[in-house]
Amino acid sequence: MGLAADLGYQFKPPNAFQLAMQAFASTRPGAWVFAKTLRHFDDAVGRLSRGRLSAPEVLAGLPVIDVTTIGRKSGLRRPTHLISVPIADTLALLGTNFGQPATPAWVLNLEADPHASVTFRGSSRDVVARAASATEYAEVMASSASLYGGYRKYQQRITGRRVRIFVLEPA
Repeated sequence: MGLAADLGYQFKPPNAFQLAMQAFASTRPGAWVFAKTLRHFDDAVGRLSRGRLSAPEVLAGLPVIDVTTIGRKSGLRRPTHLISVPIADTLALLGTNFGQPATPAWVLNLEADPHASVTFRGSSRDVVARAASATEYAEVMASSASLYGGYRKYQQRITGRRVRIFVLEPA
């Protein structure tokens, strides 16, 4: 069994409301709003549901994993809520940062120390992240667009940097 199956991580078809939320989140203003607020809203939903639900899952039908990296400067554990893309028998992470210009901190943390842990609905695994190969990169980009159209729009808006994609392997 692979990482996605071990964690029970899977996508379900979104309903009409969730598709509308995905469309809004894909826009420049929507991405900006969610980049600034989603983390706090997601923390509240997680607390209220005792970790069974996430805000992106409720609002947009997008399951979220918690990825805990080690801060490259602080050395502290840094949890981040991320949507992951199942590929083969594992999961991949895309450093899109909602299509914002800056590379997300979790990407820089994984580049400094690829050891991390992932948690989904109470199940945790230790992983090692590695940069996706060219073939995996293309596979993840194609697969991600079918799971959430925002990824394609984020790619169009991101200039001056390449989106990093990490493949997670059990530690």
